[in-house]
Amino acid sequence: MTKPLLEVQNLRVEFPTRHGNLVALDDVSFQIAPGEILGVVGESGAGKSLTGAAIIGLLDPPGRVAGGEIRFDGRRIDNLPYEEMRKVRGRQIGAIFQDPLTSLNPLYTIGQQLTETIRAHLPVSQSDARQRAIKLLEETGIQAAEQRIDQYPHQFSGGMRQRVVIALALAAEPKLIVADEPTTALDVSIQAQIIALLKRLCKDHGAAVMLITHDMGVIAETCDRVAVMYAGRVAEIGPVRSVIHASAHPYTAGLMGSIPAMDEDRERLLQIDGAMPRLTAIPKGCAFNPRCTKTFDRCRVERPDLIDAGSTRAACWLHADKAGLAA
Repeated sequence: MTKPLLEVQNLRVEFPTRHGNLVALDDVSFQIAPGEILGVVGESGAGKSLTGAAIIGLLDPPGRVAGGEIRFDGRRIDNLPYEEMRKVRGRQIGAIFQDPLTSLNPLYTIGQQLTETIRAHLPVSQSDARQRAIKLLEETGIQAAEQRIDQYPHQFSGGMRQRVVIALALAAEPKLIVADEPTTALDVSIQAQIIALLKRLCKDHGAAVMLITHDMGVIAETCDRVAVMYAGRVAEIGPVRSVIHASAHPYTAGLMGSIPAMDEDRERLLQIDGAMPRLTAIPKGCAFNPRCTKTFDRCRVERPDLIDAGSTRAACWLHADKAGLAA
């Protein structure tokens, strides 16, 4: 069994407010192995991006990690001082964000930003950093990299800017990349290219990836395992094929049923009635119980943890008997 590269254990993130602490992530646990791509999927507001931000130490104030641990390569990182975490971020953990324009400084050339990042984390000269930057741009599919390295972000298309951001994330050869919806703002054809690029670069560089998205098509095409999040918790986690084709949690089944299938002739797609609860009004018991078609009494009073459910693990009392957790 390969030792996990990233271990998130019982992570709890809170935002202090005038009315008390708002719990945004509650008891989130998962692992990522070296070279693995873990997808994190769910509706907007489920806590996907917040989980990624907590891992890379970029929670917006006053948000804070209020419980649990984040371990990277055996070392606890959630309690590191800012400067220490800054050394980990970029050097050992890279980040790719949804909008490349927010990741690139419009006042500096692509080359200046790449070489500065490389020299901040690696002991190389200016000329060596420039050569490495050109090589990274070529690896990420940017043609005529030697000429384009001296251009500014506004001179690149959206897809090309995202390639530059991926090159930035890989600049210091990190072991883990947190990619937060890296294909959302791109055309479908460009999305496919970026996905293929991420997969190839992971294989070539041996990096692990946490891929945050709401697109199950991207998950199915890219990931080894997937974690489905709902209302700040992990609802189900397991191998991609198992989660997609044999969902153990009713929420996951609803998500899968809402995706059109090319090989089926259906007049109507399935839909999940209602909406995800606000973080200030999480219902008692299972957070999904008001929208679930399989709810019974225990769901309304007792909150389930992740339970073994065949090849996946699901936070659902439907699997309690098999796991020996009968009420």
